[in-house]
Amino acid sequence: MTVEQGKPLNESRGEIRYGASFVKWFAEEARRSYGETIPAPSADRRLMTLKQPVGVCAAITPWNFPNAMITRKCAPALAAGCPIIVKPSDLTPLSALALAVLAERVGIPAGVFNVIIGMPTGIGEELTSNPVVRKISFTGSTPVGRLLMRQSAEHIKRLSLELGGNAPFIVFDDADLEQAVTGIMLSKFRNAGPDLRVRQP
Repeated sequence: MTVEQGKPLNESRGEIRYGASFVKWFAEEARRSYGETIPAPSADRRLMTLKQPVGVCAAITPWNFPNAMITRKCAPALAAGCPIIVKPSDLTPLSALALAVLAERVGIPAGVFNVIIGMPTGIGEELTSNPVVRKISFTGSTPVGRLLMRQSAEHIKRLSLELGGNAPFIVFDDADLEQAVTGIMLSKFRNAGPDLRVRQP
């Protein structure tokens, strides 16, 4: 990840631990994935909720957190019983391929965790137009998010969109100015600079 994306080695190691925490948490959550029986308005009826997989999901991930963004999107899909197709950023495909190798090593069956690499436009069009894909999770720019939403409308796909923006950094009158400056400088240079969570003064 350090060689591929450019973040410092210590941050790469931290991201691996952070990404692994999603896998662990959602694996445990899968054990609690059951429905409920709800009291009905009359004694001769029963109301139930059932949790079922939605089907094939797609995860389109950015370059800034090439491991954690994939595990954050894929772990819940896999825990819910959904096969997943990962389209990583074309700037960081090796991190996604490394995760695919790990998935195979731990026994995830072929066709359950899939990585596809290539031209984003063609892949995006296929993911949005193919009726087999039932849900798309995308992290990226607002214009691309709008495009994916339009393209997905025909099949009424479920979408989770985390779109571009800035994180404000507000310093109040009674704040420790030196501590605020240190905080903003640390966040500005985190991840070798390209961190979308970086505070904007």
